[in-house]
Amino acid sequence: MDARAALANARLYLCTDSRRSRGDLAEFLDAALAGGVDVVQLREKGLEARQELALLEVVAAAAERHGRLWSVNDRADLAVASGAPILHLGQDDLPVAAARRIAGDDVVIGRSSHNPGQFDAEAADPGVDYVCAGPTWVTPTKPGRPAAGLELLSHAAAIAGQRPWFAIGGIDLSNLDDVLARGARRVVVVRAITEADDPAAAAAEFARRLRAAQEL
Repeated sequence: MDARAALANARLYLCTDSRRSRGDLAEFLDAALAGGVDVVQLREKGLEARQELALLEVVAAAAERHGRLWSVNDRADLAVASGAPILHLGQDDLPVAAARRIAGDDVVIGRSSHNPGQFDAEAADPGVDYVCAGPTWVTPTKPGRPAAGLELLSHAAAIAGQRPWFAIGGIDLSNLDDVLARGARRVVVVRAITEADDPAAAAAEFARRLRAAQEL
């Protein structure tokens, strides 16, 4: 799979922990990916490298069963070791140039941004393949980080050009229309799918509404 070409068509990006308390990671991923998730990322702090690699094998297998993309969070070394098509970096992680030296040119690199200045810098960086803008709303997955607000999404839509970018942070089906109204056509979600009674149905509804917005 050409990861950059697939990313250009991706709309729904899911971040999930390992679901240790439920013990259903593979089943959950199959449901979400079948529902319409385009990219799935394992995001769980505090894992030992060996633990994370074992979990990434589960993520990779599920993504490959469904012909979808998968992502490693923060760790360029684990992206290489696991053969991940995507590496996502936060503002406090490795600089993009350093990560690129480790991961190579074939790995897609994404970068978080939390204000207009950061978004502009990442969108202009030739080493960055996509940018996330947020958190749109305060979210427990990023404790202590203030909301960037819908205004950041308007800014991103105005200046991103052809660079793929994703709105992130507290997005669910009840506020998705507000996000779309600001020009976002790609979103990252966590709890709206991970805590859904029916992850496949939740993913399918996100995917349907994102496709419809893209066609406007």
